Amino acid sequence: MAIVAIKTTQTQRTLQTFYDGMGGGWRWRGMGGFGQSTTTEQDYKEGTLVVDLYDAKTKQLIWRGSAQDTLSDKATKNEKNLDKGVAKMFKAFLRVRQKAK
Repeated sequence: MAIVAIKTTQTQRTLQTFYDGMGGGWRWRGMGGFGQSTTTEQDYKEGTLVVDLYDAKTKQLIWRGSAQDTLSDKATKNEKNLDKGVAKMFKAFLRVRQKAK
């Protein structure tokens, strides 16, 4: 069996808007209003790990698994999430293999 693991990362952007309430009272052009809003942008890394298992003799794909998560700035947290993702992938692989028997 041959194993190929591919890691990809992609920067994603999210917009968050916060409102300070419904307003009210006098404003420049009269009464009322909807209050103020503030929108901020935040970038984050989204990561995907793809694992392919091939039959080494026939070079045929046996199984493909993937795990995806948001990456942290902390390497230890990423390692723990990677370990969990790989464990979950291979549990799924074992279930598929057992059903095939």
